[in-house]
Amino acid sequence: MRNRRAMAWLLCAAFALAGAGLSACATVVPPNRLADYVGHQAMRETQPDVTLPDRRPLKAGLLLVGDTMAPDASPTLPDQALIQMSEQLQQQFSQFLPLSIEKIIPAEGIRPGSDAARFVELGRKYGLDYLVLVIASATEVEYPIYVAVGWTTGVVPGLRRDNWSLVEVALLDVRSSQVLVHAEGRGWATLDRATTPDVNQWYPVIWKRPLEPNWRWWPPTYESAPHTLRVIAMHEAVKRLVINFQDTWLRKREADFAALRG
Repeated sequence: MRNRRAMAWLLCAAFALAGAGLSACATVVPPNRLADYVGHQAMRETQPDVTLPDRRPLKAGLLLVGDTMAPDASPTLPDQALIQMSEQLQQQFSQFLPLSIEKIIPAEGIRPGSDAARFVELGRKYGLDYLVLVIASATEVEYPIYVAVGWTTGVVPGLRRDNWSLVEVALLDVRSSQVLVHAEGRGWATLDRATTPDVNQWYPVIWKRPLEPNWRWWPPTYESAPHTLRVIAMHEAVKRLVINFQDTWLRKREADFAALRG
């Protein structure tokens, strides 16, 4: 049963990463979490009255939330890794988008179902009219496999852990509690490890499957391997998030211009 469940998640995640739909998947892995924080009503930037501001660059604060509230959610990254992720996003958003991230705001008290007034309060507290809200989440599943030993045909018992990471972003107008534009990025990595001794020269090993099947990373210890897996998968999600955020921003800007001309 557990292996069948892992295979179902594997197929859903593969189609999600490829950008394709799969009707057999009840949910995408991991499930989207952004609307649980800002509300479904706020995420309606396709409406003609919701437009991007004209000012460039747009000054905003960055708020990163490590979400673990969804069913089957994996542990979030440690605090130091989240701080580094915030700094990376601050740099990349400011570099590749018409954004100037003025402050990184602590995420204390931000939970699913938080009242929209909470974001207005944060904006006023830090002197900002706009917030870039980032939700990072992940799902993991571990199941038994046989792992190859060196360059031989021999195999030994082992475990595989799949991590699917998701980073969602929303540009939020705190005065109206309205999402102006939102995007997401997904990453995936797998950790193989043996459950028998004397194969430490090959295991544990992390792979970027399926997009980079030949890429490998060897964590120094078995104890650190799950943390390294989560960092690598989340880093892949961040890379795709920045690209998708750029594309979504440009499409929204073009839609705003078309609405003005029409």
